[in-house]
Amino acid sequence: MKRLDAFARLPRTYIRTAWWGLISPYFVETGPLVVVQAVVIEAGGGQGRVLLSVRSDVRGWELPGGAIEADESHEQALVREVEEETGLRVEVDRHVGDYTRTGFRPHTARVFLCRARGGELRPSRETPLVDWWPLDDLPETLLPWYQQPLDDAQQDREEPFSRTDHQGLPSILRAVAIDFRMRWGRGRAR
Repeated sequence: MKRLDAFARLPRTYIRTAWWGLISPYFVETGPLVVVQAVVIEAGGGQGRVLLSVRSDVRGWELPGGAIEADESHEQALVREVEEETGLRVEVDRHVGDYTRTGFRPHTARVFLCRARGGELRPSRETPLVDWWPLDDLPETLLPWYQQPLDDAQQDREEPFSRTDHQGLPSILRAVAIDFRMRWGRGRAR
């Protein structure tokens, strides 16, 4: 029954996502969108683990983060967003890079490498799934545009990267396939 409920919400979710990604950036919003995202790496045996989350709308594993409020620096917004979404307090180590995404939902994701400094891992209304994943065994249901920032964060480099990625129809179709797989697997699809 839960699977049917998850699929029954698809038309509304996809209509809202299409508006957000295709109409709003061009006709509603007043300036370019900049979001902040965290690569939170937990050291441990082997290569370590990274914190990933799944949003409640289009489902797929991604980096935690979100929008910057008017009175916040990028780092302050990141710390707030990660705690709201995952329950963990983080400390920003360094700026990994800026990832300008064109096409569907044009925006710039400013990505930071962070360390967990407290709190307790827990899901939220916005991100019903949060978990640590081994860096050498990431889920197949990781949304494709997060692989490059994850790879870049693991490089020992002081200067931030500046990358551009076009999110056209192939990216959209891959995200839809991941969303379907996550819904069918009740959220835990690898």
